[in-house]
Amino acid sequence: MTSPVWHPFTQHGLNEPIPHIIRAEGAILHLADGSSLIDGISSWWVTTHGHCHPRIAAAIARQAGQLDQLIFAGYTHEPAEAVARGLVDLMPQTPGRAPLAHVFFSDSGSTAVEVALKMALGYWHNRALDGLGEARSRILVLEHSYHGDTIGAMSIGERGVYNAAWTPLLFDVGTIPFPHPGREQETLAALEATCAARPAAFIVEPLILGAGGMLIYPPHVLRAMADICARHDVLFIADEVMTGWGRTGTLFACEQAGVVPDIMAVAKGITGGAIPLAATLATPRIFEAHRSTDRARLFYHSSSYTANAIACAAAAENLAIWAEEDVRGRIAALAQGITDRLALLAGHPAFANPRQIGTIMAIDLVAADAGYLSDLAPRLRVFFLERGLLLRPLGNTIYLMPPYCIDTQQLDAVFAALVAAGDYFGSAS
Repeated sequence: MTSPVWHPFTQHGLNEPIPHIIRAEGAILHLADGSSLIDGISSWWVTTHGHCHPRIAAAIARQAGQLDQLIFAGYTHEPAEAVARGLVDLMPQTPGRAPLAHVFFSDSGSTAVEVALKMALGYWHNRALDGLGEARSRILVLEHSYHGDTIGAMSIGERGVYNAAWTPLLFDVGTIPFPHPGREQETLAALEATCAARPAAFIVEPLILGAGGMLIYPPHVLRAMADICARHDVLFIADEVMTGWGRTGTLFACEQAGVVPDIMAVAKGITGGAIPLAATLATPRIFEAHRSTDRARLFYHSSSYTANAIACAAAAENLAIWAEEDVRGRIAALAQGITDRLALLAGHPAFANPRQIGTIMAIDLVAADAGYLSDLAPRLRVFFLERGLLLRPLGNTIYLMPPYCIDTQQLDAVFAALVAAGDYFGSAS
């Protein structure tokens, strides 16, 4: 019987295999046919400590029997209060920079970014109402960015086949060139010149662009971009949806650059990957621009499941795991394990541009057909699936972003499959 499910980022006309997963634990996914897969991408970058983590699962079960859902407009509950306090305490701090002290909950990375954009534009709109300057509206973005699939998030992402159908809905933005190695000054000069025209905000994926090809740039460039924005009073927004929760080697990528943004979006690993939740954090000046005795000045954004109590309970337990367990030690060990094994691929003639930041690794398969719609991507997915591995290449870019619990044998199996892919596809080309 044909399934009625319409899957995301799936061309059903190609009849590609859609494995049926029935159970998971740690880094392993179990299929209905009795086989299993190593989850090499944390099920789209969300699973941090491992699937079905006992502490997080127990927290979800306890909360489900106590309070499941509550309207969050004018009401609150302890799981949300605990997560908000915990997030504020974890945020990067730098002398002379206002802290990220206010937390607005939502339910996905894309909506967290939408909230960030609305906060930024609301800030300038309300300042103009108070006679404190012009109502700025221009948003600056980094070339090759991806921030989500809702309309605002698509508007500030790279334009291409994946959003061409909705071009009439997208707003115009200013694009700053990506700081490729040796061309960092070009990026900074472009940002300096564009900020002189007083845009509202500049949004970046700090240190690594995810869906744009796992493109990495150094912390000193991130710091310089933040400094330029500060000099021109342009709001600096960090999209830490993918980079947060240890992926780049530190809890948040901004820490490596000593940057405290004006607004930060977090999601994915906020619950350990168990259940959807997101948050957008802001500095006091963003919050105060919206606080008023005038009800027309309130921040007009919400969703039905804002700060869902069950999701917040999972997030609170995730914060407890970070506080009580040696998660950073696991991340460091995993990063070193990836570094050691990446050497196996670095000299392989089928591969180019090996790169790593923290627990994220990427490498390009040398191929003439190297675009996002490269036929290599679905062929590689099937190749890895047949070898018991869940990977989802970006065109000819193969990347790895495993849960922190992956063990050495599983990691060895992953890299053995990567070498095999190089041998097979390299000889085929």
